[in-house]
Amino acid sequence: MTYTINFGEISVVSRMYDINVYGEKRTNKLHLFDVETVDESIVKGDSIDFDKSDIAKNLTLFLYPDDSDEQGRLLRIYQQYFMVSNGARLILDECRDKCINTGKTFKNLSDFAVIQINDTHPTMVIPELIRLLTENGDIDGSPITMDQAIDIVSKSCAYTNHTILAEALEKWPVDYLNRVVPQLMPIIKELDRRVRRKYTDKSVYIIDDNNLVHMAHIDIHYGMSVNGVAKLHTEILENTELNNFYRIYPEKFNNKTNGITFRRWLIHCNNGLAKYIETLIGSEYRHDAEKLKDLLKFAGDKNVYDNLLEIKTDNKRNLAEYLKQTQGIEINPQSIYDIQIKRLHEYKRQQMNALYIIYKYFDIKAGNIPKTPVTVIFGAKAAPAYTIAKDIIHLILTLSKVIEADKDVSPYLKVVLVQNYNVTLAEKLIPACDISEQISLASKEASGTGNMKFMLNGAVTLGTMDGANVEIAELVGKDNIYTFGATSDEVIAHYEKCDYNAKKLYETDALIKKCVDFIISDVMLQAGDSHSLNRLYNEIVGKDWFMALLDLRSYIETKEKALTDYDDRYAWAEKMLVNIANAGFFSSDRTIQQYNEDIWHL
Repeated sequence: MTYTINFGEISVVSRMYDINVYGEKRTNKLHLFDVETVDESIVKGDSIDFDKSDIAKNLTLFLYPDDSDEQGRLLRIYQQYFMVSNGARLILDECRDKCINTGKTFKNLSDFAVIQINDTHPTMVIPELIRLLTENGDIDGSPITMDQAIDIVSKSCAYTNHTILAEALEKWPVDYLNRVVPQLMPIIKELDRRVRRKYTDKSVYIIDDNNLVHMAHIDIHYGMSVNGVAKLHTEILENTELNNFYRIYPEKFNNKTNGITFRRWLIHCNNGLAKYIETLIGSEYRHDAEKLKDLLKFAGDKNVYDNLLEIKTDNKRNLAEYLKQTQGIEINPQSIYDIQIKRLHEYKRQQMNALYIIYKYFDIKAGNIPKTPVTVIFGAKAAPAYTIAKDIIHLILTLSKVIEADKDVSPYLKVVLVQNYNVTLAEKLIPACDISEQISLASKEASGTGNMKFMLNGAVTLGTMDGANVEIAELVGKDNIYTFGATSDEVIAHYEKCDYNAKKLYETDALIKKCVDFIISDVMLQAGDSHSLNRLYNEIVGKDWFMALLDLRSYIETKEKALTDYDDRYAWAEKMLVNIANAGFFSSDRTIQQYNEDIWHL
């Protein structure tokens, strides 16, 4: 199947490719669209540099291309429209095929399809569907008016907000959209006019006074559902971030806590644990993850604890062997594996974890030798133009080098940044993890799913009360999770009052100052890049937008308690058992069922 996709100045021909997605009972088709004119030779060597103006050659070359310049931002719009235009046409074609000879028309589209808009990247599907319907008319050849098209699309589209961060609440300049998709601008302006006729509150307009199109506003006004992806996240959307819309459309708002494909994240990647669970409770949990709760009847069974600990040790050995073979890194399988794997972003606060490592370095230098060595493992990807993320990566690598060279510390503390972090590597890291780092600034993590994968594999969460950590804590109880830090309400209040002062904390807390100053100490500057380390130091002291210093003391105290508790092996094994047993709630089976019951009605 092919479509001609028209942009402002060029047209491309797309082709649909089907990829089989195999389930236990059926096979689904994943439809992917590409252009045959894409040309990988335009990439310059091993870099990610390429001619961003040659759309026919670069359109599908990179997912999330560097958008630090205008051409990169325009390319994002080209990519988004390419995908939604193909998808919209396929949806209408499938609807036409189903409706022929039934008496139904495109006015019945919501009976056949729901378009779930995940963050604002696919938002243009709303004006594109309206355009296709009004320009081409109905299945029976009758015209479709603007009013009818808006009604059809509004009943068929639903919006999921996955984060409150600005990059997922896109605002595109009218000028950009006029250049890339001029055919959509009359429709977007009409949608905005209709909003302005109903509401005087400028904050809910689609086009603001700066001529920026707020994509999320299109989704909320012209969709039939708005959901967050964790209980706390949805409350924040309703009470603060999208409160202006919640007051208009309270009936649209709902929560759908994220889930994970537990068959992949347990049965596939941790087969030893999966098989052992089956010997304890049978195989029904493979189809109904809530059956994992049956493991709770083995609480206190030391034989079960021994087996869980042995399986964990085997997984730790497997990871150690893999890292030695692939990166030449040697880690101690008898150490505590403290793992933070997620996108490299200041709100995820890898920088706070690095400051803890500095604290631990000083603590060991002072003679406080941990009973069990600690291996702190990071894995991450970052946007190529995100300078501070690069500086945090550099800090981690420099700390690794300094600690490795210090014979007083290196037997007891090791820092590892895995190369080219991806899902395949995650399948090895997650089963081996002892302590799951989920330390985002409260209110900033919509949900997280790594936290769910870790608990399913018997790791114990160390985290803020943020995102789905809140629901994990409710499920496992306070004795089986380590929580710390400011609450989401406290953090939101700091932002509202603009009263957070990182420099004051730095200047008044000797421990914080000692840890931060080490970033630009002589030993670090000799091992690393002075410009990068100084820039990060100044960012933390002068700004610290995601408040790592605010929570640092609480984080250190809580992490130290977790490391101490680890040495009571049976008590720790009980925490593992409780986490595994309660992870069934986070199955994507449950999430999808709730989407269907409340939104899709398939």
